[in-house]
Amino acid sequence: MEHSYTNKLINETSPYLLQHAHNPVNWFPWGDEALLIAKKENKPILVSIGYAACHWCHVMERESFEDEATAKIMNESFINIKIDREERPDLDHIYMDAVQAMTGSGGWPLNVFLTPEAKPFFGGTYFPPQKAYNRPSWQETLLGVKQAFQQRRHEMDAQAENLTQHLLQSNSFGNQKIAGAEIISAEKTVTAFNNIMKTADKDWGGFGKAPKFPQAFVIQFLLRFGHIQKQASGQESLQTPSRPDISKSDESKQRSEEAITQALLSLDKMIEGGIYDQIGGGFSRYSTDTEWLVPHFEKMLYDNALLLSVLSEAYQLTKADRYKEVIEETMNFIQRELVHPQKGFYASLDADSEGVEGKFYVWDIKEIKELLGEDADLFCRYYAITEKGNWEEKNILQVLNPLENFAIENKIAVTELKKLLEKGKKILLEKRNTRIRPLLDDKIILGWNALMNSACSKAFGATGNEAWKQLAIQNMEFILQHFVTDKADAFYHTWKNGTAKYPAFLDDYAYLIQALLNLQEITGETKWLKKAKSITSYVIENFSEPETGYFFYTSIQQRDVIVRKKEVYDGAVPSGNSIMAYNLHHLSILFDKKEWEERSLAMIMGLGKAIITYPTSFGNWACLLLEMITGTNEIVIMGSDNSGLQAEIHQQYIPHRIIMSSVTANPDFPLLAEKDPGKTPSIFLCRNYTCKLPVFSVKDLISLINKPQTG
Repeated sequence: MEHSYTNKLINETSPYLLQHAHNPVNWFPWGDEALLIAKKENKPILVSIGYAACHWCHVMERESFEDEATAKIMNESFINIKIDREERPDLDHIYMDAVQAMTGSGGWPLNVFLTPEAKPFFGGTYFPPQKAYNRPSWQETLLGVKQAFQQRRHEMDAQAENLTQHLLQSNSFGNQKIAGAEIISAEKTVTAFNNIMKTADKDWGGFGKAPKFPQAFVIQFLLRFGHIQKQASGQESLQTPSRPDISKSDESKQRSEEAITQALLSLDKMIEGGIYDQIGGGFSRYSTDTEWLVPHFEKMLYDNALLLSVLSEAYQLTKADRYKEVIEETMNFIQRELVHPQKGFYASLDADSEGVEGKFYVWDIKEIKELLGEDADLFCRYYAITEKGNWEEKNILQVLNPLENFAIENKIAVTELKKLLEKGKKILLEKRNTRIRPLLDDKIILGWNALMNSACSKAFGATGNEAWKQLAIQNMEFILQHFVTDKADAFYHTWKNGTAKYPAFLDDYAYLIQALLNLQEITGETKWLKKAKSITSYVIENFSEPETGYFFYTSIQQRDVIVRKKEVYDGAVPSGNSIMAYNLHHLSILFDKKEWEERSLAMIMGLGKAIITYPTSFGNWACLLLEMITGTNEIVIMGSDNSGLQAEIHQQYIPHRIIMSSVTANPDFPLLAEKDPGKTPSIFLCRNYTCKLPVFSVKDLISLINKPQTG
């Protein structure tokens, strides 16, 4: 195909950058070439950041970056740099913070103007081609910035210096420690729970108002908190000073029911809504409405990984068939659409196809009737498919009446209804596969692969599906082969077409260590544990901020950022710091490294009351705090032919635990040292610095875990 224009993005591998390679804008990738030209020509830099699955990024490209008149202004007055936020999340974090400080909001596309020294002085998100939505046009913005930079340069430089200082100051948290007793107490987890419930939607699940995001960590906290409260309700009843008429066990039972109900309601409503792909499995990024009906149709690897992990916990807790089915459907989606032949996981699927958001996923009733024939009526009623449609005269499939209720009301057996629905979904999926597909972002990101690796391990543990264990092993072997650098335990961030690039970030390392710990648990192979330990030592050496004990997002070797940021908020993905705190806590037990446990505890205390006051922004931290307070179950399975015990233990809901298994004692690992395997496979439990006598069944193990603790 002939193109009128080609810019320097043509040599990149990112699908997002390649989408802009034939814009009339003279785009550069981020790098020395563009930054040196900006200094030489004394021009401001325009940095435009987005990602391949971003709908409004596509809109702005179509409206402005493909327009020759607009490109002429950009090329004459600016050095233009395009960044894929998934390749360079470090730059995205810095310049997103700057725009949020300037405007009070942020998002993608992110457009920020920098001095030739790469310091931000103005920015925003989407700019329309003509003034609209209370936003200036893109051309007006460009001309205004050009004029300001040329005529009021000293003001722009001052603004850039002030913003850079703001970024540095906002990054200085963690220096104020508080007394451990203030935070490490059971009462604080109750406060966190109460604060979560203040934002809970008790009708449609989830938290807050539209747009609604899955918030998997908050759901995970509620499941775990509810489980712990249920255990507490079975212990000795004690009177509470505030409500002497209600026992502690009654209060615990009430909190347990409320927490688990809200967690499962959130999962159920997502599973029944349009955010879940009823035909092909897998979740979209978020819902634009309260009822989870209309998603932003992009499918991200990390969202599906995190939801698979929490669904695995929900299935362990409830044994509800629907959770297992959704795990299977979502894993099938991942394997069908997001797996590289060498077992790496691709990044995402676009929201758009043929330039229209959601077109690939929606249906009209006429098409379904033609495809399903006599089954169409029941199928359409179950998935709320109508002549009018529920979104832009089309239908997004959703479930408004649970399967069992629908079966009763329609006088059909549940098994027969399931069979009819599965048959219909298979026909529709085959038809859908003939449509023009959304763009696949086929770059492979280390951190997101590690999240998915953990999801495979957890899905295997919950369901026993051996294929997912093998996928986790194959994916880890792929990671350790293709992402490594020439320095021991140092990794790259992305891989595509045989080439890995960009130094890995804290998230990449943290998620990878976590995945290795999970993989050790399901395989019993200590090589994964040893690798987790050595990578952790590398992270401590290269990412630490000694004054606070937290970790920077970028390595000490990285030189092309104006600020080394520290990320602590658990957003769409868990913060690297919260995962590292988890990793240090578990590794301190596995290797008896007290200094790592002390560092993990110090990280919790350094955030002070923020975890308790704002648990929906610190969901993963809250889960760790809960574990630190209730204790970690150290489970060791010893003896030959112990695979049956392993499988049975993994299928139990034991959220706060580490597991090791071995045929013989192993002095290299504290939990395996001096353990007599005996003639019969046995289970050892240690908790809160004390160990129990071995037991020989999972039932007895659960009894020990649930037994009230004294002393």
